Amino acid sequence: MFETDFGSEVRNICAAYKFKVTKQEGTLWWHAHTSYMRATVYGALIIRPRIGRKYPFPKPYREVPIMIGEWWNANVMDVERIGMSTGGVPNIYDAYSINGLLGDLYPCSKKHTYKLKVTPGKTYLLRIINAALNSQHFFKIANHKFTVVAIDASYTEPYRTSIVVIAPGQTMDVLMETNKPMADYYMAARPHNSVAVAGPFSDDTITTGIVHYIGGPTKNSTAKMPILPALNDTATTHKFYTNLTGLTTSRFFVPVPRHPDEKMFITFGLGISVCGTPNGCINSPFRPMISFAASMNNHSFELPTSTSMLEAFANGVKGVYTEDFPDHPPLKFDYTKANLSSSLWMTEKSTRVKKVKFNSIVEIVLQNTALLTPENHPMHLHGFNFHVLAQGFGNYNSKKDMKKFNFFNPHERNTIAVPTGGWAVIRFRANNLGVWMMHCHLDVHMPLGLAMAFVVENGPTLSTRLPPPPADLPRC
Repeated sequence: MFETDFGSEVRNICAAYKFKVTKQEGTLWWHAHTSYMRATVYGALIIRPRIGRKYPFPKPYREVPIMIGEWWNANVMDVERIGMSTGGVPNIYDAYSINGLLGDLYPCSKKHTYKLKVTPGKTYLLRIINAALNSQHFFKIANHKFTVVAIDASYTEPYRTSIVVIAPGQTMDVLMETNKPMADYYMAARPHNSVAVAGPFSDDTITTGIVHYIGGPTKNSTAKMPILPALNDTATTHKFYTNLTGLTTSRFFVPVPRHPDEKMFITFGLGISVCGTPNGCINSPFRPMISFAASMNNHSFELPTSTSMLEAFANGVKGVYTEDFPDHPPLKFDYTKANLSSSLWMTEKSTRVKKVKFNSIVEIVLQNTALLTPENHPMHLHGFNFHVLAQGFGNYNSKKDMKKFNFFNPHERNTIAVPTGGWAVIRFRANNLGVWMMHCHLDVHMPLGLAMAFVVENGPTLSTRLPPPPADLPRC
């Protein structure tokens, strides 16, 4: 419960949520879903095994959340509002943070550095969450290696690595052994810059924390800094993601559904559209009345303003959305070639959904485009986990690339970082009734329209899926 003060009137606001967690263990997270408000309102959601059950790896000595975030010297909602009203993109962060602290490489932040005190000879489980709005990150700890054991609350085959790559919205559970000499070691996160137009990047955009060995030197000690990849090191990013596989011995492992009922080919990326603001986007990087936009299959998603999509679905309200989101883009072209004819840049604003039957198998080829610039897009699907069958660079070629599909042990997750200038193929079972968004987890692109929605029909009724709240909820 929290209080808000509206002049002389004080209101108590109370919200209680009860939900069921099934067939998931590991790390998820919660966050505000009003666009840029996510920059400041978020936290970890940790799901441990039931009493009597064990992790599928040696029990760690301690579990530690590591949350990567962003910091603005401004009101984040003003940042978004000004950026959108002028027809461009909002300003980027002023700094990054680890567990809310910026680290001592930023000015005036010497005393604001996260410190993890560790006992030598132990194994720690780091629950890493990328809560940043717009940046994929490289994460390292000097002289230490990790073993990835879970992603997005799904167990993985243990993967040994010296670096973690994590996109906005993703989580990563890794084991770290404290088997190094007694000293201080920096943990550091640097963005993977996959696009120049997103804003200026430099070597100074590194947030740090310190791993301190208990019993080691405490005065006048200099922490060791890890060697981080270059900002544009796409090869390291691709190697990391393609080495992740599912843990087939996990009690929650789900075999890949082999016969898709729906196949979709979705292109997505940046484009332009007619400006929808009163001032005509006077500072547009293109021309007056034209603004940045983002789209999927050339449709730039607009949220309804009168009735929510879920309410319209549950009550049969017509006119809120249309059920004609296309399975393919309107034109075929060289998707990964930049500087094509500007006639391909214009997008159509709409509120279209893809209707699928309950329990149907949906396969989607997610194809990045480079109409304005190539970029890595973390695509997030609400309401489902999906299998990642394959990913690669260039234009997806079904005859050649289907041979790369992993049907044995693909990893499951809810957010996939589609490679810069490349593609990814995902598959999921639509067994969750309702309206579910798929969108880019770069918040600079979500307001621009890089989203679509699925309507899952013909399943259990809403009354059986959503029982009334219990009577024992806390009262305000």
